[in-house]
Amino acid sequence: MRPSLLLYSPPAQAPAKSKHMSARTNHQQDASAALPQPRPGALRIPPYVAGRSSVPGIAKPIKLSSNESALGSSPKAVAAYQEAAANLHRYPDSGATALRAAIAACHGVAAANIVCGDGSDEILHLLGLGYAGAGDEVLYTGHGFVVYPMVAHAVGATPVAAPERECTVDVDALLAKVTARTKIVFVANPNSTGTYIPTADVARLRAGLSAGVLLVLDAAYAEYVDAADYTAGDQFVAAGNTVVTRTFSKAYGLAGLRLGWCNCPAAIADVLNRLRAPFNVTVPAQAAGIAAVGDQDFLATVREHNSQWRPWLVQQLRGFGLHPFPSVTNFVLVRFPGGAAQADGANAFLTARGILVRDMKAYGLGECLRITVGREDELRAMVQSLGEFLGPA
Repeated sequence: MRPSLLLYSPPAQAPAKSKHMSARTNHQQDASAALPQPRPGALRIPPYVAGRSSVPGIAKPIKLSSNESALGSSPKAVAAYQEAAANLHRYPDSGATALRAAIAACHGVAAANIVCGDGSDEILHLLGLGYAGAGDEVLYTGHGFVVYPMVAHAVGATPVAAPERECTVDVDALLAKVTARTKIVFVANPNSTGTYIPTADVARLRAGLSAGVLLVLDAAYAEYVDAADYTAGDQFVAAGNTVVTRTFSKAYGLAGLRLGWCNCPAAIADVLNRLRAPFNVTVPAQAAGIAAVGDQDFLATVREHNSQWRPWLVQQLRGFGLHPFPSVTNFVLVRFPGGAAQADGANAFLTARGILVRDMKAYGLGECLRITVGREDELRAMVQSLGEFLGPA
């Protein structure tokens, strides 16, 4: 059958706009221009994408995507949380006095130098708000925590990324990026890639920065590190221009409560306490935090589990011909020789089987996946499925 011919008809001429229609259009444009406008930089912030926690059709997936504690929370912290329910009608202690005292006793730092927050993320944002703004630069490393450039954009500053060396902080590259406009340098140590730099390199970085540049050492995974040449960096705080941030979300297993803190000079603590919300740490969070800090036996069990199963995971990944990066944390970053296409394929294959790992495109590492050190049964299930995807070596 011959195709039917398409007959062309010229479009009807649009009617001329009346004066009333033009006035209405101009009014709409004027109204749009009058709407509240966000601060410069706000719309440059990409929405934060958390590690996935659900898979359609699978009731209880294996979640190895967010670096949460494999063993959950301390039973003492859970009990303290439940007991705090009787006081939910009361405002929390605005200064988190008992919590700061417990942290200070555990870490050997001054309680007056501790500021608690709604996760360490809040502390990072408060530091940006207090010490950077329009015309300033905020420096961080290329594969560091994705929140650092978000902080910069939120306060109108310019984020500047320094390259890393094999997914490890490069002190020389950081120092080469410092300018007269640099106000804050964020360093995740351990890094979001699992690697770390020793205390001597941190000291060299601090010495290479001017006194007016704030160095923020983000030690979210410090509890997992057993390397002899690593410290969180508390010894640098006394100089007056260094802050160490910590969290209860990782080794302490309180991610759902959003609880973090920092050790900082008294002058910086004063600024942060002026900027933070008056009741930024809830009653249950303070109670659970005190109990968690007091249960160092449970923390030791968490560390022992990680020390046993992280090397096992690394060995399995190497056996598949993959490239796991060195890690001192509770996760392993692994590079796929087939690049981003192979990493995406592995991620999709695992997801279909209810196993969730972390896509690393937001960190500029599309050829990699990040895998949390979970329970034994979770890790064995993940390794078995990954082996099925990769096939015979």
